Amino acid sequence: MNSRLLAAALLMSGLLTASAAPKKLILVTATKGFRHSSIPTAENVLTTLGQTSGAYTIVDVVRGGPDGTNDQDVREKMTMEKLNAVDGVIFANTTGDLAIPDRDGFLKWIEAGHAFIGMHSCSDTFHGYPAFIAMLGGEFLTHDAQVGISAINQDPSHPATRSLGPTYDVFDEIYQFKSFDRSKVHGLLGLDAHPNFKFPGDYAVAWCKQVGKGRVFYTSLGHREDVWTSAKFQQHVLGGIEWSLGEAPGSAVPQDPAATLTRQEKSEGFKSLFDGKTFTGWKVRRPDGPKSWLVENGMLINRLEHTRDKVTGHGIDLLTDEKFRDFVLKYDYLIPPGSNSGVYLRGRHEIQIFDDYGKKPELGGNGAIYNVSPAALMASRKPGEWQSVEARIVGDKITVILNGVTIQDNVTCNKGTGSHLDDNVDQPGPILLQGDHGEVAFRNIRIKALK
Repeated sequence: MNSRLLAAALLMSGLLTASAAPKKLILVTATKGFRHSSIPTAENVLTTLGQTSGAYTIVDVVRGGPDGTNDQDVREKMTMEKLNAVDGVIFANTTGDLAIPDRDGFLKWIEAGHAFIGMHSCSDTFHGYPAFIAMLGGEFLTHDAQVGISAINQDPSHPATRSLGPTYDVFDEIYQFKSFDRSKVHGLLGLDAHPNFKFPGDYAVAWCKQVGKGRVFYTSLGHREDVWTSAKFQQHVLGGIEWSLGEAPGSAVPQDPAATLTRQEKSEGFKSLFDGKTFTGWKVRRPDGPKSWLVENGMLINRLEHTRDKVTGHGIDLLTDEKFRDFVLKYDYLIPPGSNSGVYLRGRHEIQIFDDYGKKPELGGNGAIYNVSPAALMASRKPGEWQSVEARIVGDKITVILNGVTIQDNVTCNKGTGSHLDDNVDQPGPILLQGDHGEVAFRNIRIKALK
């Protein structure tokens, strides 16, 4: 068989795909509100990425006129006839209520199996059209000053994030969202603390989802020109586009935040005290106290009233239903700057949680057995970073390992350390999480009872 006949046979069998025509996309940068200065750069980058990758081609750009406010351009280029001739659309830094002739038809077109790709202020579009927000998965609420973040890669195997590593360092304008439901999206990039003020919580950065037969990819990054021209961001965007077009495999299933134990922990007899999703096994110290505790994306969070950047309110302590006497307790925690909390063994001996990074250990400092023993060494991490503790109590002896450093070594503690439940220190008691001082998040709370 000659080479031409072989190529024809391979094409017919579906084995030769290199010459497949690139998918067709319409690029929309129209705005009816704020118009980003980075839009021309975004248009250039998105067009060039399609050309160099061969994955897609931009067949039209919908700018909405020179300043983005011309409705006629949107009306003419976003008809159902034009949409039915392409495989998907990109909304790059769009804002406001765009004059799409058939908005409901547009959403049905996505559900029928077409791609929707959104960047940055795409989530600041169609605020008065709930169906669009539901399709996208979130709605812009606000942002603070531009800031550097280390976004957590929530799916290192996904085409949009597999080139980024465990975390993605970027300086940009970081959005906060409303109308966002973690259980309805597949997380790609996120934060466990406020990008500027480090209050613990679930802060989404990028996600994807399935909408009917269609695929939706959204990244909130892209405010700045230098973000658009960075190689990592371009790979992030290209991977998201390829996935949305069905050209690269990747999950759209929402992640399960349920707590898990390692194989070794299971073999050693540990069990989870917090399931990552509910308050099962926990109760508040006073039923009439403030409702300050909540669960977000696998985290148990004490969230207090605060102004934009400062805590002003108080919460309440949270404790386990079950009681323990001798045990090993492991947990991770995260605090914002200036926060103060603690974990009580048996509900009576407080291991202090305190923002003292870079300072000399004190009796009331991080890792101290409050009112009894300061930390032997400075082992604190910066606020906004997860820290890990392993605490062991047998009789009246306590050992604490903070971030891999032994800071309390078999210290005698035969009294309540303050704000304790009672003075029956040698009796079984609950694990108590202090909530009346400052904001804190916990995860991976597990315990092994000792005989």
